[in-house]
Amino acid sequence: MADSDTQTSTEEFEPAVEGEVAEPDFDHLAGIVTDGLIGAVGGLVGTAAMSIGLFVASSLDAFDMSSFGILADLSGLDVIFPANAVAVGFLVFLGGGMVTWPLLFAATAAYLPGERFATKGLPYGFVLWTGFVLAFAQGVGGGTFTLALYAVLTLVSHLAYGFSLGAVFDYLSDRPETLV
Repeated sequence: MADSDTQTSTEEFEPAVEGEVAEPDFDHLAGIVTDGLIGAVGGLVGTAAMSIGLFVASSLDAFDMSSFGILADLSGLDVIFPANAVAVGFLVFLGGGMVTWPLLFAATAAYLPGERFATKGLPYGFVLWTGFVLAFAQGVGGGTFTLALYAVLTLVSHLAYGFSLGAVFDYLSDRPETLV
């Protein structure tokens, strides 16, 4: 065993040389809160982009906005606010878009194809669409064309959500790649 193996190097404990930039420390509460706010802002922007697409689909009778009432019913909030079940359901939808899905995106983005978060958001939006298209299809009527229009417009809306969510992550984050 060589002498250098048992000695500790003092270089490990020396401060960074002037001009070098140290990696930011994201293990502190402030870093965690900042990451959460980035996710919430990204989710808000993404949900706004998706809502525009859903409003367009609703104006073409390819999506029924009263479907959001199902979310209020599932969460039990329709009992508290029975007159506004659709509005409460949309708020539940907005909360999921701002909290749940951005957290899942942050956790899985390293495994999605693409170089930047914005391009990684496209397959993520597609995966979310596969559940949405089945869950919210019950209010769609009017034949095959309307159902196809529903599928296309909700797909475009979800791709817009994923891209917007990822674009905000790209714009607001200066985190190392390994941070989730």
